[in-house]
Amino acid sequence: MTQKRWAYEDMVEGMVLDLGSRVITADEIIEFASEFDNQPMHLDEQAGRESLLGGLAASGWHSCAIYMRMLCDAMISDSTAQGAPGVDFVKWRRPVLAGDRLSGRCTVVSRRLSQSRPGLGLVLARHEMSNQHGDVVLEMQNTVMMLTRRDR
Repeated sequence: MTQKRWAYEDMVEGMVLDLGSRVITADEIIEFASEFDNQPMHLDEQAGRESLLGGLAASGWHSCAIYMRMLCDAMISDSTAQGAPGVDFVKWRRPVLAGDRLSGRCTVVSRRLSQSRPGLGLVLARHEMSNQHGDVVLEMQNTVMMLTRRDR
């Protein structure tokens, strides 16, 4: 853990992390849905078109998983993060459709040191994922527990 790039001290209030982007395919939507959320609009293009979603759409839980992968690749895997005690909220703002290019960003809302655990900081983060049109498709907020550099 001592060689990690990101630690509590690096998480400055107002900081925005760009998580990059990726295109979501019909095959991965169907694969995820087949195992975890087998509703018709996530499994079949025609059923998706006939639904309120307007096409083959990723499960909201799949959208969360995509965002988490982006966050891990961009920061968490190279950080002192120790997990999270929960998620304050998740909002699925718009459908994620096959072929969408999704971009993620994480904004540090606030931070504080733990009073009961020396060497541990709590970072409140707001998360957004948008499609290629700039429409926000996913919003989340949670606290991340991170070790400090100085107390390790």
